[in-house]
Amino acid sequence: MLPLWQGVYPALTTPFTDTDSVDYQTFEKNMEAQIAAGVHGLVLGGTLGEASSLLNEEKYDLVRFTVEKAAGRVPVVMNIAEQTTRAAVAAAEEARRFGASGLMLLPPMRYKADDRETLAYFRAVADATPLPIMIYNNPVDYKILVTLDMFEAMASWPTIQAVKESTRDVSNVTRMLNRFGDRFKILCGVDTLALESLLLGAHGWVAGLVDAFPAETVAIFRHAKAGQVEEARRLYQWFLPLLELDIHPKLVQYIKLAEVATGLGTEHVRAPRLVLEGDEREQIWKIIQEAMAKRPG
Repeated sequence: MLPLWQGVYPALTTPFTDTDSVDYQTFEKNMEAQIAAGVHGLVLGGTLGEASSLLNEEKYDLVRFTVEKAAGRVPVVMNIAEQTTRAAVAAAEEARRFGASGLMLLPPMRYKADDRETLAYFRAVADATPLPIMIYNNPVDYKILVTLDMFEAMASWPTIQAVKESTRDVSNVTRMLNRFGDRFKILCGVDTLALESLLLGAHGWVAGLVDAFPAETVAIFRHAKAGQVEEARRLYQWFLPLLELDIHPKLVQYIKLAEVATGLGTEHVRAPRLVLEGDEREQIWKIIQEAMAKRPG
């Protein structure tokens, strides 16, 4: 099932057991909640999925498990975040072998590649796989900006189909539409800019707090695309204190704590991340509980 790059795509967390192995039972519970809420695809092994701490075999086992359990109901997209072109090409090949129907592709990790090097990296992956690709454009966290001129160079590459727009500049949605029309699907990758991006014409939302609140996230998308702006705005206004948990360096711990509150996950993370404690945990738990007390029906 190929991704259409429209709608809500959860950036799923990777749950762990207290012995630091992948918790497939909890993962499946969350995945089923996402599908029941009406999401349009699943993204594995992104920032929220603790990609940097997953072993390759864990990542591919998770792809295989998700493809099997999703059973064609939604497309499964695997994130690629590698330090070398060779490793990225190998990851693309393995993703296809284990059943992924699309890829999310970051620029090279660690080394700050220039525009020419970044395009060569993207081109190598695009040439190595028939899977459709969404470029993850996040210069704030990953230090490489994929410019409009770079997208111009990629416009003739058929497998490059979408962008996860995480530049934090909401005007970039309009810039992309002005320059490329519908050539690239645009999915907002920053929870706190999601409604604004959708109303400006973004086609979807790669969401974080959806991991704990799938129904509310999908409802905002549906209201926005149906022109029901006031309904979307009211729900988004309630949601914003929670959505702000997505733009903190500890977004993984914060969102996993929100999953605990809604019964869709556990707090276990993989070191060097540590479970929240003390005043910090109390502060985040208070934000979550205050929102839960006012949660819309």
